[in-house]
This record gives sequence, C-alpha cells and structure tokens, in this order.
Amino acid sequence: MDLDIYDFDKTVVPFDSGSTFLLFCVRKYPYLILLLPFYLVLGALYGLRIIGLDRFKRHIFAAVRFIPLEKAVRAFWDKHERDVFPWFLPERRARYTVVISASPDFLLREIAERLKIDVLLCTRHDAHTGTLLGKNCRGEEKVRRFQEAFPDGAHVCTVYSDSYRHDRPIFSLGERCVHIEKDGTQTEFSYAAQYGEPPKA
Repeated sequence: MDLDIYDFDKTVVPFDSGSTFLLFCVRKYPYLILLLPFYLVLGALYGLRIIGLDRFKRHIFAAVRFIPLEKAVRAFWDKHERDVFPWFLPERRARYTVVISASPDFLLREIAERLKIDVLLCTRHDAHTGTLLGKNCRGEEKVRRFQEAFPDGAHVCTVYSDSYRHDRPIFSLGERCVHIEKDGTQTEFSYAAQYGEPPKA
C-alpha cells in the first residue's frame, strides 16, 4: 500500500489545535475561568520540570468534563475548518492519507471525518474527563502507533510536518520528506542531509 503521513498541528492547520480549542472553550463557556488557578499550578509544575509532558497532558484537558464536548468540538471546527491549508483538501491529496498527531482524539475525530482522512492516529484521552490514556503520541511513539496500525508494513511515499526536531522519527519512514512552513508552503528536503544519517525506509 502506498500512503502519505501528515502531522496535524502547524502542518495541516496553522495553529496548535489543543491549546486553541481550550481558549475557544473559555470564550464560549466563561465559567471555565474558575479553573485558572488549577492551570496556573499545572503550568508552573511543568515549567519547573517537576512534572513531565505526559503528566502535564494527563490533566491539561480537565476542562472538558465541564462542557458539552461534542457540541463544543463541532462549533470549534465550524469556525476553524476554513483554516485548513488548501493543499490538504481531499480533492488535492494524491494518496491514502494517514494523520499522526499528539493532539487529542476527541478533538481531531470530527475534522478527520470532514476531511476524509483515511487513518487518524493521535493521543487518546477519556472524552468524559479529558484524562490522558496511554502515551502521548509524539516522537518515537508516532512510529510505534504507525507500525501498530500497519503490522504488515506500508510504503510511505511522503511525510509532511512542520517540525524537523520533533518529527524526525516519522520523517525517517518516508521516501520523501516535506517541511511545512508557517504560511503553509512546502519545502522538500533530504533526510540524510538534514539528519546526517540514512532514513529507516
């Protein structure tokens, strides 16, 4: 099977969907401002490296337990679907599409259906509490999730991401690598030249 892999945040859309969604929810449901002390403490603990990223993400979406989540997610993408970079629209994609993202599943499933994404792999959260389930889908975990989804292997034609640093593992899977700039433009690069080693695939 031939397919393309895409990161999502700052790759398919020009923003971080998780943090943008939380801010959207605070504006839509102002009572969430009462959670500000909790988020300040959580942010401070993460900033001081007292807790790691997985523990931080385990609690960062706690606000979802206080809102009508499905309704909020639909409203969010009603507003932001227009921000998807035009080159990612279904009619412009050439191959089977796999999106691998660290963003929460409860947030991306809606837009994945709208954009006709074939396979969505992202961080799993409890939709009732926002609690992280398992590992954050980031770095090497993206590769593990991909291999789990395609146990018989697949030919990765192109990998698209905005992050040379964080998405080196999935870039290593592709025949071609494309870096997404802030304005959505695409810059193809050589994995071997960028990282000083041959790709895995």
